[in-house]
Amino acid sequence: MNIETANQQCLANIQASTAVWSDIRQAGDTIPGMNDYLVLHAGPPLTWEQMCGPMRGAITGACIFEGWATGPEEVARLAESGKLTFDSSHHHHAIGPMSGIITPSMQVNVVKNDAFGIETYATLYMGIGKVLRHGAFDEEVMAKLRWMNHDLAPLLKAALRETGGIDIKSIVAQALQMGDELHNRNKASNALLVNSLVQPLIKVGSKEAVLRAIDFIDKAGHFILNTVMAGSKGMLDAGGNIDGSTVVTAIARNGYETGIRVSGLGDRWFTAPAPTIDGVYFPGFGPEDANPDLGDSAITETIGLGSFSMAGAPAVVEYIGGTAQFAQQTSLQMYEITIGEHQMYKLPPLNFRGTPLGIDIRRVVETGITPVINTGIACRRPGVGQIGAGLTAAPLACFVKALEAFAEHSRAGQGN
Repeated sequence: MNIETANQQCLANIQASTAVWSDIRQAGDTIPGMNDYLVLHAGPPLTWEQMCGPMRGAITGACIFEGWATGPEEVARLAESGKLTFDSSHHHHAIGPMSGIITPSMQVNVVKNDAFGIETYATLYMGIGKVLRHGAFDEEVMAKLRWMNHDLAPLLKAALRETGGIDIKSIVAQALQMGDELHNRNKASNALLVNSLVQPLIKVGSKEAVLRAIDFIDKAGHFILNTVMAGSKGMLDAGGNIDGSTVVTAIARNGYETGIRVSGLGDRWFTAPAPTIDGVYFPGFGPEDANPDLGDSAITETIGLGSFSMAGAPAVVEYIGGTAQFAQQTSLQMYEITIGEHQMYKLPPLNFRGTPLGIDIRRVVETGITPVINTGIACRRPGVGQIGAGLTAAPLACFVKALEAFAEHSRAGQGN
């Protein structure tokens, strides 16, 4: 089919998709291709030698959690020997913020796109600051990780069974009209999630366990983020592998490279060096401490959330920097590189215009406008954690490479 028809089919599939948080299961029993000593990470695939400090720190914590190692030196030996293997979470229908580390014993959220029979997975959100995904792995981090996987996960699993599943797509649509952009501002969506969970939790858990769970989810602030990410991936995957489509179906970063995937080019990655982040730093930290851009959370921008929806969430600039006017200008600019608008995700300050949807590699290359990403900042040194938040953009080179590959693919198709 021609490009315009293929792109409309891609967007139609995304729009028709669902995203329901339906279960929590152990990764090793759930994620396709998961096996012992396999570590899934954020972004395009890369080697141990290419991995940045926070990703190595997160892998160290994961290996300690699994009982594979007791510290960084032992983890390095496992990696260098080849016993520890690595792959992109995207290759296994999974996704993760920042380092994005998933190992077999971890519990993962299961989000279903029932319209297309797609399941996607993400770990439970751990909070901000000194956490595993930002590369921290001291005993405080490990204790929280054990509690979340051994105590909180079974409680939430039982509560989800009571609810029959929580419609994440509907929560996102509602929260966008309450001041969230669903990447770095989740105050409304997190509150809506807590509201959906309170009664089921009371039915299935002890008073002490329920109070601790609600307190944690509420104070985490962004607990819903991982399910939003998994849901976004499932919806975008429904728009994938449509021959002739120039729509981007994933943007992901691993601290070394940023990569994109394009519907009409299947599962190929088109990469460029990960950019730096223009950020607001926690006290005691600055740009010299920052790791280059990291994480799978730009899947939110890919589906029209995050920086694409900042016009509806001006308060987010207090966290990432900028002004309310800049937030609105950013969203308006993103319409210039997209081919449609979301039918459910609306922005009240823009007269309820649908969020920009369907990043088109042709428009990015033609205009030179690249997708803006708002993101957390990890310290480049392993073991430290999050040190701030800010703004960056996907490199233009990713889109140029993808467009060149698309042209070559199109020529090859015409020659057959």
